[in-house]
Amino acid sequence: MVDRGPGVFRSSGEESQKYKFDELFGCSALLLGRRTYQGLTASWPSMQGTGTYGERMNSLPKFVVSTTLSEVEWNASLLTGDLPEAVSRLKRQPGQEILIFGSGELVRSLMSLDLIDEYRLMVFPVVVGRGKCLFREGSEMKVLKLIEPRTFSSGVVVLTYRPERS
Repeated sequence: MVDRGPGVFRSSGEESQKYKFDELFGCSALLLGRRTYQGLTASWPSMQGTGTYGERMNSLPKFVVSTTLSEVEWNASLLTGDLPEAVSRLKRQPGQEILIFGSGELVRSLMSLDLIDEYRLMVFPVVVGRGKCLFREGSEMKVLKLIEPRTFSSGVVVLTYRPERS
């Protein structure tokens, strides 16, 4: 289940914040679904006190997957047309990683198309009792290989997996 409730922020510590900082600075673009893009756009461009993280967030190119938006802002471009082709074309561009923030529907679509190269699952030591499922019932089975487990003193664990492709 994916949930962004208050417990997530309460159990976040300096190590996990550094991890997210390094993750953002290790990518050259963000790939976002419509809902995540709209949520981030409502706050990030004008948010005060975000320092170099905010500067990086605001300056990164963003690619938005949407069938309903006709215009985007905040250094963003719409990915239109055939999703597998558009994402494959984006992945072929030179640069660092393409990072997906949230965007559960988009992740599920890309997962079914085998277009995700690495999964980074952050597990927080909080039971919220509600949330959205990342892996839905009826999804095709995916075999993943654990690449790196990281545990932070706050109890947050990051599990990095790559798909095993035949």
